[in-house]
Amino acid sequence: MSLKLVAVTACISGVAHTYMAAERLEKLCAQEKWQVKVETQGALGVENLLSEADIAQADITLLITEIQLEQSERFAHSRCVQTGIHTFLRTPEKVMAAVKKISTSPQGTKIVLP
Repeated sequence: MSLKLVAVTACISGVAHTYMAAERLEKLCAQEKWQVKVETQGALGVENLLSEADIAQADITLLITEIQLEQSERFAHSRCVQTGIHTFLRTPEKVMAAVKKISTSPQGTKIVLP
């Protein structure tokens, strides 16, 4: 199953965890042979901003955040898995299982992992 993902990572301080989560996600997607583009919202502001086309072409949106995202309405019609950074870093396999599960769901479906 080849998927195309977009993701946003953001933590409270906007430093280490934002980038650790982005790096971990890129490695996990490479193992699955999935394409991924990760936007980070950190201390340096928004980096690698996802375009409307990126979001529209993605099979799944992954929001890995501890804070309120900037422009979160961009993802209203996406299949979306949402979780906290600490949950993702501790149990990435649960998050990846949710991505696989939602991949066959209708657009607009949301899964929120505590």
